[in-house]
Amino acid sequence: MNRKLFAVVAGALMLGVSSVSAMAAGKTIAVSWKTFQEERWKTDEAAIKAVVEAAGDKYVSTDAQGSAAKQASDIESLISQKVDVILVVAYDSDAILPSFKAAADAGVKMISYDVLVEDPNALYVTFDNVGVGRLMAKEVMKAKPEGNYAFIKGDKGDPNATFLFQGVLEVLKDAMDAGKIKNVCETFTDGWKPDNAQKNMEQCLTSTGNKVDAVVSENDGMATGVVAALSAQGMAGSVPVSGQDGDKAALNRVALGTQTVSIWKDSRVLGKAAAEAAVAIADGKDPTTLSGISKFNKGAKGVEVNAILLTPDAITKDNLNDVIDAGWVTKDEVCAGVAAGSVKACN
Repeated sequence: MNRKLFAVVAGALMLGVSSVSAMAAGKTIAVSWKTFQEERWKTDEAAIKAVVEAAGDKYVSTDAQGSAAKQASDIESLISQKVDVILVVAYDSDAILPSFKAAADAGVKMISYDVLVEDPNALYVTFDNVGVGRLMAKEVMKAKPEGNYAFIKGDKGDPNATFLFQGVLEVLKDAMDAGKIKNVCETFTDGWKPDNAQKNMEQCLTSTGNKVDAVVSENDGMATGVVAALSAQGMAGSVPVSGQDGDKAALNRVALGTQTVSIWKDSRVLGKAAAEAAVAIADGKDPTTLSGISKFNKGAKGVEVNAILLTPDAITKDNLNDVIDAGWVTKDEVCAGVAAGSVKACN
């Protein structure tokens, strides 16, 4: 090979090595979803993916499909792929603890996304769920300050169900102690599933002879089932119902009057905040130096973790314009079937 040709080949090889090095410099950020079937997670993912890819990093994800065993297997696979950071929406916060330890042992950074996992080495990024519970209770109590209350809580294995209920009780405790509000039904709902919530609500109505004056449902998906059960008894619209997540169907129910409030946790903001934290951590930044960081120790085990807690908003008939103006949902989606002149945002 002559010198000139050798120089060309060598240069090409060096360029190839340089390209491989550049590719290797990019980090891999993964998300382990507990189930990707709920409407809101698609919005979260779009926000996370946009930040990760804009940073020049790679995004990958897995769907546990509502199985703790599959989620553990998914995380094991991600660790073997040598990803840099895993955001985990835990299906079962206790069952997933060994997976968090395995990840830490392998040098993979972990983020508890929206659902707390009490691992002191993991960053917790979520909305203030105790605050969400307070907002739900305030709006339901505003509509029905006295009477028989039903509490349709989320999945027992999800700490958020307990955090929400803590916030609810903070608001309702005095009225309950005074006998103005009576807890006539209180139940966890497997998988936060609407059909399970509907069954729980139907059983509540049967056990009380339909004597339910208000329902605190811990999310919008379950509120779908609650409202269906109330509708079957001709009670929808007369019984206040809460929810959270800002689901399109729920916001339409708010406009129609069959749901009182949906606590809007803009998952675009949450996804962006978590992804920015993941990118920073992947690049070696100390989580304690991140913007908005605080300490959180309200889990069942009292384990202190670093946390980023965002502020939610209560959406009622009076401020439906907030979600429309923010581009979260269209006016047509919110106002479908709403009587003319009955809701300001739909005029």
